[in-house]
Amino acid sequence: MPIITLPYAYLERLTGTDRKTIIDRVPMIGADIERIEDDHADIEFFPDRPDLFSTEGVARAMRGFLGLEEGLAAYDVRPSGIAFSVDPGLAEIRPYLGSAVIRNVSLDEEAIESLMGLQEALHWAVGRGRAKVAIGVHDLDRVTPPFRYIASPRDRSFVPLDFTREMTLDEMLEEHPKGRDYARLVQDFLRFPLIVDADDQVLSFPPIINGELTRVTTETRNILLDTTGTDRRAVMIAVNIICTALAEAGATIESVTVDDLAMPSLAPAERQVSVEECAELLGIPLTAESMAALLRKMRFGAEPAGNGLLSVRVPCYRADILHDWDVFEDVAIAYGYEQFAAELPPTFTTAQEHPINALMGIVRSIFVGLGYLEVMPFTLTNERILFDRMQRERSPAALRVLHPISEEQTVVRTAVLPLLMETLQLNKHRELPQRLFAVGDVVEDMAARQTAAAVSIHPGADFSEAYAAADVLCRELGLVYSVAESEDPAFIDGRRGDIIVDGKKVGVFGEIHPAALGGFELEHPVAALELDLRAVPGYPG
Repeated sequence: MPIITLPYAYLERLTGTDRKTIIDRVPMIGADIERIEDDHADIEFFPDRPDLFSTEGVARAMRGFLGLEEGLAAYDVRPSGIAFSVDPGLAEIRPYLGSAVIRNVSLDEEAIESLMGLQEALHWAVGRGRAKVAIGVHDLDRVTPPFRYIASPRDRSFVPLDFTREMTLDEMLEEHPKGRDYARLVQDFLRFPLIVDADDQVLSFPPIINGELTRVTTETRNILLDTTGTDRRAVMIAVNIICTALAEAGATIESVTVDDLAMPSLAPAERQVSVEECAELLGIPLTAESMAALLRKMRFGAEPAGNGLLSVRVPCYRADILHDWDVFEDVAIAYGYEQFAAELPPTFTTAQEHPINALMGIVRSIFVGLGYLEVMPFTLTNERILFDRMQRERSPAALRVLHPISEEQTVVRTAVLPLLMETLQLNKHRELPQRLFAVGDVVEDMAARQTAAAVSIHPGADFSEAYAAADVLCRELGLVYSVAESEDPAFIDGRRGDIIVDGKKVGVFGEIHPAALGGFELEHPVAALELDLRAVPGYPG
């Protein structure tokens, strides 16, 4: 979770109260205080509240929570007359662009640090490491509109941020620190995304690096914001959060026309919620008036709508409000968790470990004894990772999410091994060897079962290592097994084996196929195995 640095002087200026009051109360809106220093505090916020990832956002929330300024914050958006065009050639590369003009900014060093910190926190929480969203902030007065978002040849050159010489786009991926960090996001495309002005000057190479030409300094007064990405909703969330944060610091927001669409609007979303449902869920007495007052404390617009309903206007920066119950959570926060009476549960039971959990505990002990480190991948994933990158055919038995909110989480995992490969990809910059395992549920045909998987990556990883690990695991679990030649396309032919118990295939091991390694951008061999735990004698399922 992101840790946000809150400078006391800047925070007090924006909030209108003293630091002690803020520090005493900020944990009650959903935060953990990491450190308290002489001039600042470091506070960890939950990733579902990216609007709190800046000093400006925290100040806005705290003014409401402390009763200093309640209700919906209004943000006027005026037309800037500035236009952006988007090259159709970006459709398969990085198709979405969000933008705004932010004028009359007053940036001292603390404000710049807050803006840069917000940018990087949003890259992590909303942008998934810049894959879904990358944010560029530019000194507008140094470039000339209109602007173009183009698919550029890779040999185009400009001076990247923090450098003094021109570099080609390919050179940036090899030599610039940000290029090396994020090259994987663009390196396979024939052309690269680029933002240029009317004079063909380069502003940005998203999602890699901005140009030195538009560096934001304490002298900057007008900002051009660009957000590019692969997810339209995430792109606009980032735009809304940055615009409203800077508006809290006194800036004015102007819209930009992107292919005839004016953005941003910063208008609230409207919904109606049930007062009775909220009161029943939280277990506290509520009227429409009292519930509206609590929501205004959380910076919503709220008025009774009759028939037991409340009309709620959700701020444009609250990306976490997806369901009525998200609104009810804010009612509970405003009411005060410390105000809820502590009660013993009406029913007491004596707990004992579930036999399946006990079995998985044994598996964990075996892998830890072999020198593997446990990871816990997400249960939701997508078919590209489960099947395509593993060179396996897509399974009709996969359980799909009816209304996914992201293209990254569209199915429930049918295997654990592909997610371990994804974990290796995310950690390929770490030292080798890496030996990881995971144990947990997978779902096929609406039925859950338990599986264990392990991977080992280093220059010497091979079939023998995978076979040895599989043999130890099976023997320690009491499995009488045999090995047959495997046809699993995720593994190299001749370096793969199926684990057979009672005539049925229950697992696979071997050396991962180079095509699968390439799918996960791995440069070293991987020895891997996966075992269906239903084969273990006495399986309690």
